[in-house]
Formats: sequence, C-alpha cells, structure tokens
Amino acid sequence: MEASIVTDPTPASSNTTSIGGPVVPSVSKLRPLGPGEVTVTGGLWAQYQELNATVIIDHCLTWMERIGWIGNFDAIAAGGAKHAGIEFTDSEVYKLLEAMAWELGRAPKPRLASRFDALVARVAAAQDPDGYLNTSFGHEGQRARFSDLEWGHELYCFGHLLQAAVARLRTGYDDALVGVARRAADLLYQEFGPDGRVAVCGHPEVELGLAEFGRATGDARYLDLARLFVDRRGTGTLAPIDYGQEYFQDDVPIRDATVLRGHAVRALYLTAGAFDVAVETGDDGLASAVAAQWEATVARRAYITGGVGSHHRDEAFGDDFELPPDRAYSETCAAIASVMLSWRLLLATGEPRRADEMERALLNNVLASPSEDGRAFFYANTLHRRTHGTVPAEDHVSARADTTLRAPWFEVSCCPTNVARTLASVALYFATADDHGIQLHQYGEYRVDTSIDAGPVALAVSGGYPFEGAITVHVRAMPAAGATVSLRIPEWAQGEASWVVSSTSAIATRGDGVLVVDGLVTGDVIELSLPCGPRITYPDPRIDAVRGDVAVERGPLVLALESADLPEGMDVNDVAIDAASGAIPTAAGAAVTLLALGDNGDGWPYGTPPKAEPTVIGQIDLLPYYRWANRGPSTMRVFIPRA
Repeated sequence: MEASIVTDPTPASSNTTSIGGPVVPSVSKLRPLGPGEVTVTGGLWAQYQELNATVIIDHCLTWMERIGWIGNFDAIAAGGAKHAGIEFTDSEVYKLLEAMAWELGRAPKPRLASRFDALVARVAAAQDPDGYLNTSFGHEGQRARFSDLEWGHELYCFGHLLQAAVARLRTGYDDALVGVARRAADLLYQEFGPDGRVAVCGHPEVELGLAEFGRATGDARYLDLARLFVDRRGTGTLAPIDYGQEYFQDDVPIRDATVLRGHAVRALYLTAGAFDVAVETGDDGLASAVAAQWEATVARRAYITGGVGSHHRDEAFGDDFELPPDRAYSETCAAIASVMLSWRLLLATGEPRRADEMERALLNNVLASPSEDGRAFFYANTLHRRTHGTVPAEDHVSARADTTLRAPWFEVSCCPTNVARTLASVALYFATADDHGIQLHQYGEYRVDTSIDAGPVALAVSGGYPFEGAITVHVRAMPAAGATVSLRIPEWAQGEASWVVSSTSAIATRGDGVLVVDGLVTGDVIELSLPCGPRITYPDPRIDAVRGDVAVERGPLVLALESADLPEGMDVNDVAIDAASGAIPTAAGAAVTLLALGDNGDGWPYGTPPKAEPTVIGQIDLLPYYRWANRGPSTMRVFIPRA
C-alpha cells in the first residue's frame, strides 16, 4: 500500500519518509518496500553501493559535463541549437538524476543534494513553456518535434525523465524535477492521447515511465496513455527498416507474440511497461501473454549469466538456442531490463523463481559491467574473449560494441548510467511484505524495518552470501500476533538446503522454492544453509555453440577461466577441462583440472584425430565471472571444452 505523496516542495537535503520503490503496483500479491524499509548494512552490495555513491555517479556526471551532454540543456535555455552527442543523450542525464534521487533516498548527502538541485535547474531551464523538453529536436536549426519516431528517441527520453521523477516522489519529494515531469507528461497526453496522434516510439520506454508516473501521482491520464502506446505496438505504425519490424517489436501485437524478439532492451522495456498496464487495468490476457513470452525467452534465449541478446548487428535476440558465447552481446542494459521485468512478475505472482532470474542477472551480468574501481564499464558482456584486447585511454570515448576491455565512456553511454541507477536502488529488490509477513528474495547483509497488519516487523539478514551459503535472519521485532517470514531457496539449492530455527514455538514449512517460518517472536533466529560449493553445469545440447563444453558455477555465481591464471604463454583457447574430477572450492571461486589440447599436426584444422594426447596442466583457479578483466588485457571463457 502506497502512502500519500508529499505535495509541498522539499529541499533535496531534507530527511523525509520514504514511500516506495521503483515499482509500486496498485494491486499485487506482494508489496514492495521503500528506501526507509530496507537498508544494506555490509557485504558485497554495501561495497557496490558505496562505489556507486562515491565514484560511479560522479564519474558519469564528470563525463557528461566534459563532452557537452549536460551543456546541451544550457544551449537550449540560451536560445541556441548546438547539440553534442547522439540524439538521445538527454536520457543519460535523466538516468543519472534517477540514480542521484535514489542515492539521496538512502541517506542525506548535502554535496550530492546540491549537485542534484543544480542539475535539475539546468534541465528545467531548457523546458519549453508547453512542457516539451528535448535538446536534439524542436528548436531553431533542429528537426521538428516528433519527426523521427523510428530513430529519434524523443519519447524514450521522456520515459527516463518520468522514471527519474518517480524516484524523487518515491523517496518523499515533490519538487522541481517532478514539476518538469508533470508538464512533460501533460504535453505527451495532449499530443498522443485519445484525441491526438496515433503513433509509438521506436525505442519503448515511455510506457514504463508513464505507467509508474501515473501510479506515483495518481493521475489516471498517464496510465491511459501508456495503455494506448502498448495497444498501438505491433500494428506496423513505425516505418519499415533493414532490421525488420521485429527490431521495434512493431511486427506483432504484444498479446499475440510468443517469445521476446528483436532489439533486446527495447523488447524488455516494452514488456515491462505492458505488464504494468495489464496489472493496473486488470487485463489478465495481456499479463499472461507477457509472462509466457518471458518464460519462453528464459528457457531458450538466455545465457547462463542471465544475459540476453546474441546479435551484435542489431543488439537483438537470436533464434531459439542461438547462444554463441564468443558472440554474446548480453548488453548490460538488457540484463537490467530483465531484472525490471522479473521483479514485476514476482510482485504480481509471488513466484520465487522470478527472484532466481533476478539474482542470476544481477550477480553475473550486471556486476560484470563496472570495473572494480568504478571508472570503466562493459557495454556488451561476452562469455568468451579470444583476444587480449587493449585498455582504452582514460579520455577515450569507445564505440558501443567496442572489443576492447571496459571503457570509461561510450558514444552511446546508456549502460554506465543504468548501472548507477540500479546500484542506487538495488536494495529495494531484496524483500517484500504482504498482510501476513515478510518475504526475503535476495541475500546479503541488510535490515528490514516495516509494518504489516499485525504491527511492526524488524529483521536483520546477515552472512557471507553470495560466496558462502550460511544465511542468518535475526528477528529484531515481531508483532504479538505473529507474522510469517519467507526465505527463498534458489533452484540450484533445492536438493540440499537445510535450516534451523531457534524457537520451539515456530513452525518451518518447505514450500515451492521457499522456506516459510511462522510463530516467530522477537529474538528468534533462522539459520538457512545453502550448498554454495562449486558444481559442473552442462548446457542444453540444442545450444550448438557449446555442445561438448561445461561451465562451473558456485552458488549463484557463474565462474570463468581467465588467462591471467594460466601458466605463462598459455591461452584459454588452448585448454580443456577434466570434468570427471569435479571442482574444488577456493577462496575466490573454484579450481579445476585443466589439460592442454593437442592438434592433429597436419597444418589443417580438420581430418585426423589429434596425434598428441591432451597433457595435464594441473589445477587452475576459476574466478567469479563478474570479476574478470580487472587485471589488465586477458582472454576469458565461461564454457570450457571437456577433454
């Protein structure tokens, strides 16, 4: 249940009551918790949130100042039309504002608050009197408003503006940024609403922004416009392009599609927005269609890291089981979008496997993007790097599909700002509540402080997860009438999970992917043990590109072999694994027995069997995939051939 919106402008540095997370459906099985209800206290996520707050946000702001993307707003405000960067650079400023808003919602930060207010003021100064806001279109010397809906990204930019405003509202502020967003949303309703132009944007995103902004403000017009955009999609509204209409998801109405296709980020943003519309309008058919499409996509078009998208040319999904590791695009933004969709499905259904999907994408694909120092990023996330690559210069702007290592910035830098907003709000995906208790979906070190019908509930979650499987939940406060606490048991731990509850009055029941504990009182402790040892994972034989290969996972982490851990002069392309020997846990990940591959000695890579038998190299360390490429140029692979 969402609390009332703060209606008076409040300084960004003031401490206010939080009122929800990125998604707050009016109807759902589970209630999302807000920034004041979930607090990270340590562990891996605390490290990344601190990195985000102290380095990544500042890095993004510095780069966008340096290359003129923020200056675009100043130019428009001054009456000019000069524009730096690609058409949709405005969206990166809005995603950064969203990241800053969530970060300010976590704790007061006067310096960040001042920078946030200053940036909002520069954005607001560029808004036209009627609410239009774009630095690439609509002004003297520029193309006309909404004149290139296929590629112009105007509505996409508006969508990110609205999501930034939602973050501000959900952390307790109704101020200048929200006012800018309201004027923009009103213009969109006038331009594209029931009495306006029948059109959609080539890059879905405005659907998400409108639906959530409608929820946050209580203005039904915005949700109605989101519904119109969803219903118009798939009818050939956009002009044909070389990639085909499926690139835009404009080939088939959403209700008729069976699997996600086309540009991966576009597809996931669209289906997340469509699911929002379905929930708010009670459209069970649309909700079921979206859920079925995601089911099929996860089963046939997703990488082991949770990444999606196997085509570089159009950043798109491939056909079923077309998942080449060395050509994986697995864009960081696509993984983040998949988390957004899975979260919506989790809230609506309560299905624990949705949290499994989120965990896989977050801990593997998303965390692989930023370097350990927070100053460089992967745009695409390959599962097999055949060449060592190069380290881009600190002032280098890379192409979006650059084959170098992590880059400080990109010509299209959607991923760094997306990482920033995700890390700032990631704790809001950890737990939920319903009328009867609390559900814990992700693990680490954090506190939950909220209220249910019976009264206040306070929990402290701790442990070394994801590196260790021992998870402890301390009941800090529990209503006299009691409440249930539900703990997710990941799919990979189903057969070996165990638990102990300190209370003699509590009853623990194993459900479908969960442990449900009832009858708890203040002071009780739940100890859940998950088998976080390494395991050999075999791919579906229909994935031709890795048939005969295996991967190694440890708990929720996918592991990788990096050339930095091989003997000097040896490369990851020259080895095989002795899968029968299994994997041995190490402090960082696991060690496996590797063998050096022989060749047939004929100077031709086809024909007779290798004349030399593989030779044993020894036990070699594998490290968590998200940590690779932090030690300089290297080769890497997730799937390793079986000897």
